[in-house]
Amino acid sequence: MQRHTSGLIRAVVPRLALMASALALAGCASFGSSHPPAPAVASTAAYNYVVGPGDVLNINVWRNPELSSTVPVRPDGKVSTPLVDELVAQGKTSSEIARDVEKALGKFVRDPVVTVIVTTFVGPYSEQIRVVGEATRPQFLPYKQKMTVMDVMIAAGGLTDFADGNKATIVRAAEGNKRYSVRLQDLIKRGDISANVEMLPGDILIIPQGWF
Repeated sequence: MQRHTSGLIRAVVPRLALMASALALAGCASFGSSHPPAPAVASTAAYNYVVGPGDVLNINVWRNPELSSTVPVRPDGKVSTPLVDELVAQGKTSSEIARDVEKALGKFVRDPVVTVIVTTFVGPYSEQIRVVGEATRPQFLPYKQKMTVMDVMIAAGGLTDFADGNKATIVRAAEGNKRYSVRLQDLIKRGDISANVEMLPGDILIIPQGWF
């Protein structure tokens, strides 16, 4: 019996050592391939909101109420107003659209004065924040200045029971799709505010599933 036990130990120990070695290598590879943490501050004061399909614009022509209107931006990025059949709005600020409307109306009205106010915000596709993976409600969100990953997760309803929140990744289009790691589990479940980071237009938040 003792010989059998000794033989069994001699057979098992090398296998355990091999498994330990493989796990150590895997751990090192995983650590080496991890992404840098996302910077806490990312937005700049120079940001200006640009209009996208689905936005709603209130176009007011001073002293010409019959030319004023509230119009949606069509899927092709254009709007139509009285006396202006088609005008490209996508990718422009509200003041740029106002100047374009003034130029178009100048053919019919003397010195028109136009103001444009965005009343419903969706934004261009290139600037929307997308949440994919193990969020309760994966979705896209219009970007807002100083928006943080906490704001995004509140809108997305938090993490699912299967999420591995601390292995979440931000893919940052503004930096050539550079990837950053974020600690959603620490932020949401443990209240670690140091894990909260700012988002940038076009960011994609990817939340993987955990392995149990």
